[in-house]
Amino acid sequence: MTNALRRVALLSLLALAGTMLVACTPGSSTLKIALLLPDSKTARYESFDRPLFENRVAELGDFEVMYSNADQDASKQQTQAESALAQGVSVLVLDPVDGAAAVSIVASANAQGVPVVSYDRLILGGTLAYYVSFDNEQVGALQGTALLKKLNEDKATGGILMVNGSPTDNNAGDFKRGALSTLENSGYEILAQFDTPDWSPDKAQEWVAGQLTQYSGKYSAIYAANDGTASGAVAALKAANVTPWPLVTGQDAELSAIQRIVAGEQYMTVYKAIKFEAEKAAEVAVALALGQTVTGDEDFQGTPATLFTPVAVTLDNIMQTVVADGFWSVEQICTPDYAEACAAAGIE
Repeated sequence: MTNALRRVALLSLLALAGTMLVACTPGSSTLKIALLLPDSKTARYESFDRPLFENRVAELGDFEVMYSNADQDASKQQTQAESALAQGVSVLVLDPVDGAAAVSIVASANAQGVPVVSYDRLILGGTLAYYVSFDNEQVGALQGTALLKKLNEDKATGGILMVNGSPTDNNAGDFKRGALSTLENSGYEILAQFDTPDWSPDKAQEWVAGQLTQYSGKYSAIYAANDGTASGAVAALKAANVTPWPLVTGQDAELSAIQRIVAGEQYMTVYKAIKFEAEKAAEVAVALALGQTVTGDEDFQGTPATLFTPVAVTLDNIMQTVVADGFWSVEQICTPDYAEACAAAGIE
């Protein structure tokens, strides 16, 4: 081999070595952030939380979001978390199916030095890096206060059926406590209560159907903890051809719930600005992935936290809340089936 050829070969080897060195340099690969959401029955998660989170992460840099939805199965969520940790995620953003069961996920992440952001629902143990949610007792208090005010205005005489959230969701307990803080000594009897497994609309419908028969003529309102359980309650009321129609609460400001409010089938919902929640979680996750220290707007049970303020929505303030924020547009709400009711309510 001539000297010239040797020089060419040596230069080629050096170039290849340099390429391999760059490829193997720690920190050169894309950092991974896991987003683990609890179910797909609640419309907000796929429609808002996931895309808002992913879009904000993309705006902040070159990160890979590993997304999983547990479909209301705690063991499935455990497997999804273990898979994410095995694939080297830098941060877990976890909205737990079961706040108590999710402690084992936090423990596994803690053991690997992976920070965990508790998203929307509180995880009931382990070392959490951050908690992003809403003031959940305030959500329940808003529901109860709105219900009580309208019952008084209507001079109602019947009691209240309570369709609470999932017993495995810590937030559901907060909603219930908040609602009971306004309703328990209101003078309106709480006729019966039900903790809805998995937040299932079908199970809510089944339970409400039974109560409508048992308490026929004795109820003036149905407290439903979210819009999914409210949909089940409304379905039961329609099937039973109930008159007069009782007040029904909700939460999450789902499009179908806003339309039920316009149609007079649901009295109120609670609007939670999910955009701010999801984007805050994304910003915290990115900071943690980069090894930065994060501080909360407040301390929640020893964890840095941001808790956003929820807003009650009735027919009177749809335009000033969900429409003004761009959460839903008039066109989305006022489809042909709801056009006449929208016009009557000034939503146009």
